[in-house]
Amino acid sequence: MRVVADSLQETLRDLKARHGMGRGLAAPQIGAPIRLIYVEVDEPWFLVNPEIVDIGETDFHVWDDCFSIPDLFARVTRAYGVVVRYQDLAGETHEVSAEGALAELLQHEIDHLDGVLIVDRPIGLDPFCYREEWNKHRGQEKRHGDPEPRWTPKPQPVV
Repeated sequence: MRVVADSLQETLRDLKARHGMGRGLAAPQIGAPIRLIYVEVDEPWFLVNPEIVDIGETDFHVWDDCFSIPDLFARVTRAYGVVVRYQDLAGETHEVSAEGALAELLQHEIDHLDGVLIVDRPIGLDPFCYREEWNKHRGQEKRHGDPEPRWTPKPQPVV
């Protein structure tokens, strides 16, 4: 586990240096078939066997990008708030509540553990944009939308 953790950390730092972006990486992205993600936001953070155990009542739209498809943005919907249960590298169990960009990042990386990429979650009529085009036409826009109540169908009366 430690060898994969070290490799994730080194790989993310290398990718960030080369591409000028990136906040996280999942073990399957470097060919390791284990449930481990590495996130570098305020400090280095490893999550072993992470699982989303609760989601809030709001979602938001995100123009998401990924090292697996580095030149592409995809518009996806994510839960605005999540609770994630995970173990640290010593095997101790933790739970963390996250909102906004951190919640989106954790959902993105956990998706990788389940074999899901951003291209599997597109929303809207025009959900893909090349990074170069995004920067040219939308570079001033924020990539995270505002939280909105999750749409749920209303029960239909039984006739």
